[in-house]
Amino acid sequence: MIRVLLADDQALMRAGFRALLDAEDDIEVVGEAADGATAVELSRQLRPDVVLMDVQMPGLDGIEATRRIAVDPTLTAVRVLILTNYGLDSYVFTALRAGASGFLLKDAEPTDLLQAVAVVARGDALLAPAVTRTLISEFVAGPPAPEPAAGRDVLTAREQEIVELVARGLTNDEIAERMVISPLTAKTHVNRAMTKLHCRDRAQLVVWAYESGLVTPRRR
Repeated sequence: MIRVLLADDQALMRAGFRALLDAEDDIEVVGEAADGATAVELSRQLRPDVVLMDVQMPGLDGIEATRRIAVDPTLTAVRVLILTNYGLDSYVFTALRAGASGFLLKDAEPTDLLQAVAVVARGDALLAPAVTRTLISEFVAGPPAPEPAAGRDVLTAREQEIVELVARGLTNDEIAERMVISPLTAKTHVNRAMTKLHCRDRAQLVVWAYESGLVTPRRR
């Protein structure tokens, strides 16, 4: 059973998400929050698998709430899925830096929402190749990033190569094909890199790759 916490300041939006999610046999909505501070508090109380987090909420916004959840050592199993009305705007990359595992448009199809919850709940990032490319362009346009805590020297040459491919938007299967290894081996390398770099998931690995300078954005 996937346990979900809804965080959105619009009651009607929360009701719609709840109706959709509660209709699934393997998903349970365990709580609702109308602001970021309540989302953080309920995350600590309820320990959901996934928090559907709106960005713009009164008081503590969704990005800061995501950051507080991500740095809390008692909430390492909680994943945050950012909800936005605006697509790939400036909030999205900031939210990923803060610790979000992905994002979803509020007007997404119901099946996309259900799939997103399942993907994030199992510890993967909701970060398709097309999304990765757009995030890269956002990174190029934005201000310089701070130097990440972990440097490239903690990774082996093979791990650096694989992280670069992740940052370019390749899936584990595509990495396996490119490097002539099995998908399981590719996944193992990705997981080891995330452990060494203290990245929560694949989304954080992409952020690290660009902030560390391992991958240089290709300017148009």
